[in-house]
Amino acid sequence: MDRYIFIIVLLACVLRAVRCYSSGKVTGACDNMTPQHKKGAQQSPAPFSVTTDRFSFKEGDEIIVKLLAASTPFTGFMLQAREVGGSSPLGSFTVTSGEAQPLTCNGLPNSAISHTSNSPKSSIQGIWRAPTSGNLNSIQFSASFVKDYSTFWVGVRSSPVTYNITAAPPASSTSVTSTVSNSSTGCDSTKVCFSQPLNCDPGVSPDCYFLSAMTSLGDTAIQLEMTGPSDGYIAIGFSDDQRMGNDDIYICGRDSGGLIQLQHAFSTGRKTPEILPLGNVSDVKSSVNNSIISCSFTTRNPISTQRSGGSSSLYYLMIVHGPSNNGIIGTHTGTFISDTKVDISSPQVVTSGKEPPIIKAHGSLMLIAWMTTGSLGMIIARYLKGVAKGKHYFGKDVWFLVHVFLMTLTVAATIIAFILAFSEVGGWSGGVHPVLGCIVMILAFFQPIGAMFRCGPHHHLRFLFNWSHALNAVAIKGLAVAAIFTGLSYFSTSEDSWLLKVMGGFVGWEATMYILDSFLTTILSAMAVLDFSFLPQTSLELVLLVLFFLGNIAFLVALLVGIGSS
Repeated sequence: MDRYIFIIVLLACVLRAVRCYSSGKVTGACDNMTPQHKKGAQQSPAPFSVTTDRFSFKEGDEIIVKLLAASTPFTGFMLQAREVGGSSPLGSFTVTSGEAQPLTCNGLPNSAISHTSNSPKSSIQGIWRAPTSGNLNSIQFSASFVKDYSTFWVGVRSSPVTYNITAAPPASSTSVTSTVSNSSTGCDSTKVCFSQPLNCDPGVSPDCYFLSAMTSLGDTAIQLEMTGPSDGYIAIGFSDDQRMGNDDIYICGRDSGGLIQLQHAFSTGRKTPEILPLGNVSDVKSSVNNSIISCSFTTRNPISTQRSGGSSSLYYLMIVHGPSNNGIIGTHTGTFISDTKVDISSPQVVTSGKEPPIIKAHGSLMLIAWMTTGSLGMIIARYLKGVAKGKHYFGKDVWFLVHVFLMTLTVAATIIAFILAFSEVGGWSGGVHPVLGCIVMILAFFQPIGAMFRCGPHHHLRFLFNWSHALNAVAIKGLAVAAIFTGLSYFSTSEDSWLLKVMGGFVGWEATMYILDSFLTTILSAMAVLDFSFLPQTSLELVLLVLFFLGNIAFLVALLVGIGSS
């Protein structure tokens, strides 16, 4: 009996010693914030950080605190607010997700938060409310992070948050709504201006995307203005190159309540930018009027195009715009980048960079493919089978050989254009254009494959091929035209968007010629029934074909010139 009692007592002690804290009920660690893992904390720099949305506070203020993982996730955490150099928790927290829970430390309810499970986490957000009374001083947020049982860090701290009875608004975003009157006045004399279209005035033109920067001698402050039409946001960036990635960004866009907020961010490539504390920014004004979003502000933050720091005096300027959803920005739908690096302390008017030659080649090939060779191949197959009737080469009708030749050129040009675009961009650029382009590429690739395996002309299922081949061709044509319109919007830099208007005329011309050809085909069919064989039917078809070709070439040349000079 004594032996059984000993075993039970031993098991109870062991079970108590191996208690698991995956539930986050870690009130026993409130004082030193050290996990009771019988291991020592890591002494190396933590791969985690604690950030706040403001650098000052007063009684009753709320501060958004984020725990962020740089590369490896954490499974457990504990977060408190303490006076700088202090050891007791202050204030109270509320949590915004099921991955965090409030704790009572030192008898103070909700004075800390911790995890609710040991699932991997890359970010956690909590809202801290300052006490409404008492002797307040500057604070720091202190956190412990657990990677696994034997690997954890203690005392990972945020930047100090200063107690100030006239505290500034949140420092990662601000929604000060005021009238913003951005203007091109002073461009080239007192400030740097970058606009699209070139030299547009945001005070006059509603379609003007505008960025200005002005500095004062002996002062590190930069006065920045940005404005442009957008349903979601506009943003300006400073970059070492003309590609997205490692860029210092300011975003002016709608928050979850529809108000215009200013945010500071750092671009890491083709991902949503990392939102940073707004930092040393003042005089923030923002407004939206008829979908024209505007922000102006003064920043003393150093411009940094490296996440770890570092600065230069010359940068490429960027303006981007796009949609947003519930305060979160989406993939930009328009981008304007300066053609050279700019010293923002030297007043000047900056011009927009040209599209890379490979992208111009991509656009030109797609235009040639689907507005010239593809159009001719389709109209010949549809309306001109009677031309050169009775003449054969290699056992095939002339119209068929011409059709195959033109459509082979079309598919080849599409494939080359597709490869060029992806090789230049190096990934998925986002937006509608690449989606349309990929669909066109897929359908165009399978069109000739289906034709190679068609059944004979007199097979009882031949009608299935005829209809599927024709419908697929119409679908490709329609999608290709839509893709060309969206693609030309990247090249259309003039205020009157003449490239898009020319493309509209191009489509109208083709539609008119198709209608005329259909009308002619109907007339010729009626003439055949009524035995009007003495009339020059083939000549009429050839006249329309030549007219179609000449008009097609005229529109094509105009668009190619526009792309080349964009």
